[in-house]
Amino acid sequence: MSQQKIPFEVIRARRAGARLAAVQALYEMEQTEKSAKATIRAFMEDRLGIGPDEQPVEEADPDLFKAILNAVIEHQAAIDTAILARLADGWKLTRLDATTRAILRAGAAEFIAHQELSNAVILDEYVSLAYDFFDETEAKFVNAVLQNVGNDLRAGSTA
Repeated sequence: MSQQKIPFEVIRARRAGARLAAVQALYEMEQTEKSAKATIRAFMEDRLGIGPDEQPVEEADPDLFKAILNAVIEHQAAIDTAILARLADGWKLTRLDATTRAILRAGAAEFIAHQELSNAVILDEYVSLAYDFFDETEAKFVNAVLQNVGNDLRAGSTA
């Protein structure tokens, strides 16, 4: 493979595509109860680079896509606990819209797995995704919950 310099805008678009695909895959896994392995394989073969409107987007970064899904699977108990801690008393994760759950889980996974990224970068990416799917109220909800979850998950880290 050529080592030519890829413009930052292309790298950023590929990362955004991977995050979108990860959210879509998490949603699909929850709705169909397909395994992570089967879902990753299907997305890698078929759908990486397809947006929510079924139109092609910039090629998604397959390594980031897999890393996000694997981090959600590996750390799901901690992720769900962190999200629940930031919901109103008595709320359950099942009360959240499935897409909201997927966005929050993917973002939380990145706070755990990608310590090299700042909280602000991760938060910006997932709040942007929330605006792609929801109105301002739901996007602001994702922003507030994810910001607190990120702070909580990284409070004890050495990074």
